[in-house]
Amino acid sequence: MFNKRFLLMGLLVAAIALSACGTAQTAADSKIQPRTISVNGSSQVILTPDMAYVSIGVHSEAKDAKEAVASNNQQSQAVIDALVAAGVDAKDIQTINFSVYPQDKYSPTGELLEKVFAVDNTVYVKVRKLDSIGSLLDTAVQAGANTIYGISFDVENKDAAMAEGRKNAIANARQQAEQLAEAASVTLGEVYSISSYSSAPSPMYYDVKGLGGGAADAAAYVPVQPGQMTITVDVSVVFEIQ
Repeated sequence: MFNKRFLLMGLLVAAIALSACGTAQTAADSKIQPRTISVNGSSQVILTPDMAYVSIGVHSEAKDAKEAVASNNQQSQAVIDALVAAGVDAKDIQTINFSVYPQDKYSPTGELLEKVFAVDNTVYVKVRKLDSIGSLLDTAVQAGANTIYGISFDVENKDAAMAEGRKNAIANARQQAEQLAEAASVTLGEVYSISSYSSAPSPMYYDVKGLGGGAADAAAYVPVQPGQMTITVDVSVVFEIQ
């Protein structure tokens, strides 16, 4: 009876020790990080723009704030009405700035000449017919706009092109990874992680602010060429290696 009790206790201790050993081995295995290769792939997507965005505004100045605001309101409404009459949908015109602020006027020698109030009212316009953008800018200036800037071009639907760009960027990354794996005498495994990002060109600028009454002549028949857009798609891919 005594020997049997000790035998059972021995088996129990052995089982506990085996379990602890297995747990320690599992913990050790969980700390082993997979061997990987990290590469960056790139692809360029070339698109022809079919729409444009442009900021059009009215800058007014007067000695009295109320007078400056009233003058600016009338001039800005005239610009908006002219844009709508030229074919721009009202939903494609959005006010992005309205500000009133005091401004000091100085002589070339630095002497204070007068204090005025300046008013700026700017709308963001989506132009869906690119062949009309030049005449549209002329129309806006003729109606009273004296600040035009930030012309940028875009494509209404570029999802399919961007998907193709990501696919090509991944293929480029895999090609690099295979070359590295071959050089290192290892075998390329499954994808461990992927991150993707893209960049588009900056908008070009056309500014007629401060030209006063001569702005209309300066902006007449503005030659605007949309050209092509080049969007770069980059991916970072981590492959397991064996």
